[in-house]
Amino acid sequence: MLNKNAVPPRPKAKATSTPQTKEEKEQARLAKQKRSARMQLNMAQKKIQKLERLENPEPEMQVMGTSGFEQSNEEPEDKILFEPNPGPQTDFLAAPEREVLYGGAAGGGKSYALIIDPLRYCNNKNFNALILRRTNDELRELIHKSQEMYPNAYPGAKWMEKKSQWVFPSGARIWMTYLEQDKDVLRYQGQAFTYIGIDELTQYATPYAWDYLRSRLRTADPSLPVFMRATTNPGGPGHVWVKKMFIDPSTPGRPFWATDITTGETLTYPSRHSKAGQPLFSRRFVPAKLLDNPYLYEAGDYEAMLLSLPEVQRKQLLEGSWDIAEGAAFSEFDRRVHVIDPFEIPNSWRKFRACDYGYASASGVLWFTVDPTNETLIVYRELYVSKVPAKELAHMVLEAEDGESIHYGVLDSSLWHKRGDTGPSLAEQMIVEGCRWRPSDRSRGSRVAGKNELHRRLQVDEESGRAGIEIMSNCTNLIAQLPTLPMDKTNPEDVNTKVEDHLYDALRYGIMTRPKSRSVFDFSGGPPNQRWQPADATFGY
Repeated sequence: MLNKNAVPPRPKAKATSTPQTKEEKEQARLAKQKRSARMQLNMAQKKIQKLERLENPEPEMQVMGTSGFEQSNEEPEDKILFEPNPGPQTDFLAAPEREVLYGGAAGGGKSYALIIDPLRYCNNKNFNALILRRTNDELRELIHKSQEMYPNAYPGAKWMEKKSQWVFPSGARIWMTYLEQDKDVLRYQGQAFTYIGIDELTQYATPYAWDYLRSRLRTADPSLPVFMRATTNPGGPGHVWVKKMFIDPSTPGRPFWATDITTGETLTYPSRHSKAGQPLFSRRFVPAKLLDNPYLYEAGDYEAMLLSLPEVQRKQLLEGSWDIAEGAAFSEFDRRVHVIDPFEIPNSWRKFRACDYGYASASGVLWFTVDPTNETLIVYRELYVSKVPAKELAHMVLEAEDGESIHYGVLDSSLWHKRGDTGPSLAEQMIVEGCRWRPSDRSRGSRVAGKNELHRRLQVDEESGRAGIEIMSNCTNLIAQLPTLPMDKTNPEDVNTKVEDHLYDALRYGIMTRPKSRSVFDFSGGPPNQRWQPADATFGY
């Protein structure tokens, strides 16, 4: 019986006879030389093709509608490997500024944009890029995405696992590695990069790594510009400093000159430089939302997942809001509601100011006015300085309000304390210069009362559609600090006093001098008495 599963025997090889005659030996020798010559010819042709690829590298990856990328007319449309989504992703890839942050809501295609961006320069042997994530596990996602794209964009590109870098046929390199702690930046001491990118920048609690890596950014090739790029979502340990560096200085999408995040002053060339006084370089923030990624947005599943998150995370990851942070004391703050455009204030409106003074830290002064139509409190000006003596601050305040009628000013009451009885108090020094103040309420419970009053004023009135307090957009420092103020972990009824809260204290002093007025129905015997009374019975103003 035939076994169907039996393996058929291999056919026997044909026997070859050994050449015997002189002619047969000569023919065998010539055949062997012919085979050897063909092998040498094939090897030579392969070497020629490799040299031709090095001399004339493959055209860059085809990306449409992006500055710096060229689309070949000879390639059919189906050869395009990556095409940026219209809007923010295209804007990020086309941005000419030195430092650019691509951030906002989750799902905006930020990581793909970061690994695609440096490819435009990989036909230059001098190009050396560095792309970082905070941990090695997070880095694996970027490497996986690059392995899908890089070899197709540049045939012959190789991933060197031990060196954690891509090497391209031209000699260009892209390093992909991790930077977990600030001290790890010392690994790059003495190295030079023409492109540095960091994915999820807010995972770094301080700007130390970003600032240090800027010193590694240089090139000797005039055809290669230098760039720093970052992507991130709001939130994380570095939310505050990233917001100060990229979000607060300008309207999203608009370029601006780089500023010092501590002082807010524009970074300029030193006095002995040929460009003395000129700005150093420009920055830009490109906001992204889930809507900008049609592949994720149209499916709807990812949006449904984001909608299910708690309020803070939902606003950060779905709406891309930078005006809210984890544990924020005033999560109800909404830039669309509480920030208004500046306007000319009528002379009939009452104005006053409030100040929290500090020399080594900072001094914050806020000017208020009251809209008589609905008692809305409006902050219309701010002054935020550091290392300014009390007398000089008094002159700065008087100069800012020149020609205005300021009804009163309220100042931190601790400035009336005389330490050592060596002379007038700081408050008295300012009053002598003509800048008059009255002490703020610092009695027990005043901080909690002030915080609760601010919560009330942040609420929106259903009839008027306005909040009880509004801030003009020129008060950039107050707008930046207020929504990110964290609650005190030991006392949730107060804010954390160890953070930058000087303008908040000035705001609290101010609103507590004019608490939100009550309804006429809260009074017995008819409406309250509207007779004018001085704000200060002693000084009469």
